[in-house]
Amino acid sequence: MTNTTASHSLNITRYFFVGFLVIAALKLVFAAVLDLYSDEIFYWQASTRPALAYSDLPFMAALLSGTGTFLLGHSAFAVRSLFLLMGSSIPFLVYWVALPLMPRQQAREAATLTLCLPLGAFLGLLAVPDVPLLFFGVLLAGCLERATRLDSLKFWIATGLVAALGVSTHYRFALYIVAAFIYLLVFRDQHRHWKNPGLWIAVALLIIGLYPAVAFNLGNQLSGIDYHLLERHPWEFQLEGLLHPLKQAVLVTPLLYVALLYTLLTLLRRACQGDSRRGLFALLALVNLGVYLVLAPWTDSTRTSIHWPLSGYLPLLLFLPETLRDLHARLSARISPAAAARLLVLAVGMGFTGSLIALLGVGSQSLQDQLRPLLGKGVLSNKMAGWSELGTHVRELLNRSDMGDVALIVTDNYYTGAQLELSLERDIPVYNIDDDKAARDGRAFQYALWGNNQEGLASKVGDSALFITEDSTLTVPDKITVLSRACTQFARLEFVEQLTLFDGEKAFSFYHGSNIGGDSTTNACPRPSLGWVDQPAEGATVEDVLTISGWIINEGLGVGTIEVLIDDIPVGMAEYGTARPDVVTAMQVLSDPNAPNLGFEFSVEGSAIPGGEVEMSLRTKGVSGETQNFGTRKIEIAERN
Repeated sequence: MTNTTASHSLNITRYFFVGFLVIAALKLVFAAVLDLYSDEIFYWQASTRPALAYSDLPFMAALLSGTGTFLLGHSAFAVRSLFLLMGSSIPFLVYWVALPLMPRQQAREAATLTLCLPLGAFLGLLAVPDVPLLFFGVLLAGCLERATRLDSLKFWIATGLVAALGVSTHYRFALYIVAAFIYLLVFRDQHRHWKNPGLWIAVALLIIGLYPAVAFNLGNQLSGIDYHLLERHPWEFQLEGLLHPLKQAVLVTPLLYVALLYTLLTLLRRACQGDSRRGLFALLALVNLGVYLVLAPWTDSTRTSIHWPLSGYLPLLLFLPETLRDLHARLSARISPAAAARLLVLAVGMGFTGSLIALLGVGSQSLQDQLRPLLGKGVLSNKMAGWSELGTHVRELLNRSDMGDVALIVTDNYYTGAQLELSLERDIPVYNIDDDKAARDGRAFQYALWGNNQEGLASKVGDSALFITEDSTLTVPDKITVLSRACTQFARLEFVEQLTLFDGEKAFSFYHGSNIGGDSTTNACPRPSLGWVDQPAEGATVEDVLTISGWIINEGLGVGTIEVLIDDIPVGMAEYGTARPDVVTAMQVLSDPNAPNLGFEFSVEGSAIPGGEVEMSLRTKGVSGETQNFGTRKIEIAERN
């Protein structure tokens, strides 16, 4: 970056192609090796059932996902391919939008700076609707700017088409439309366009684009609007929402965040002085950023929404080069030109580093076996890992002779089922009995429309199925509830086996369900075990004898064995069968075949265990054959001289 005058080049464009190739290469690699995220796999699943709109969004994300797999086959990379193309084109789109508004050099700098906005550089790695939303948002800004400046019919038509595509992508695109209409109303030199036929052609095209979402909602109890405006948000004040600006500063990187806010203030000041060109981009940014800022304390804080304001940062990026020049001049007057240049280089450098960290952070999920030994348990996310292994395992299970005639697959959550549809290339029907995650994500209504939910499963009377639970996302009480619900669907449900991945951090259980809709009252349900360790307590010090006691209940087929582990190494079997009538009363035990003898005990000399801090846990195996680990806690074994 220059350390001379504010009018000189920022000297960052020479790094554009290197930075772009690094970012693009990382996205290409990770797009190929990462399994699909839950949102991605849902939009792919929607693409296999074409419609103008779905319960949570209109058709665009599904169309892009399906087109990718049509062109490139059934793979995660194919699903992401068109999103990757759109996301990677954002810098070039920013350059095109900026070109008529500023010198070519500054337009190049604006394009380069898109690589330094972490979530902007990240765009396209995931097949999510934010990618086309932002692509069409930037494109709309460029078309509208040219239409209002040139009075060009072709750009008015382009504006209408892009607006139609945008509202066919996501409800949040409405903020761009609102900003555009405010712009045409507020600036006097834009009032003339209300008499321009081109504007009304654009409005007509926009209305056509609204048809899918409007028609779906009118025909389906306003389910999409109801979810996005009501069900998803608590609409109660949450103190955490006041941290929204701080979270954004961290996400954008602090210095770049300050520079973008300064850009917004500068644009607003110029707009108030009558500069309608800058006023357009000020409004596009202000409406997007302002709405999310004001509503942050009242809206959904449990699902990912921190990326939403990105739609407000992209319009500001066009004028960020001007801001950096202005800041350089101001800082040079207070410190020195060289120090000012270093500070701005730091701001840009932190942004690009943030982009790399964001990509590598998500991409690290593809390196589970390599990184887990270094980072330890519970550090790496596995939301985008392990699904390929699951698909392979299920295919092997279905080919086993002892599984009998399995007509369909049933899963406990919707995204496990969707992942299997992709892995198995829809060779076998997949249903889910998800009444939790699907509802929270606004998709339960869609599965009801497709007939792939619990009610649809009930129509498959007499069929047999492979039932799968994703244990790593369930607490034991949750799984007991899921199994109890599953057992009502089959005459008999039998445990088959388990699949554990990544040192047990991702795990699945498999069951064979016979005779859907048959009488289930005569067969025990293979529910998991629920246990508790009374002693030792967390952090306890063991001097002579390590004594472990507690209780386990299994209101299915009962508990089989209990194994004690120290640092994941078996050290013995606990004795099970101590009378615990208190547990029967407290836990309201009704059907455990071992009740009231639900207690267990185990003792071992402390000298038999290496001294120091150790991790104790228990592994119980039910009569059904299913194993579970519980009671994990750290204890101290006294050192002996």
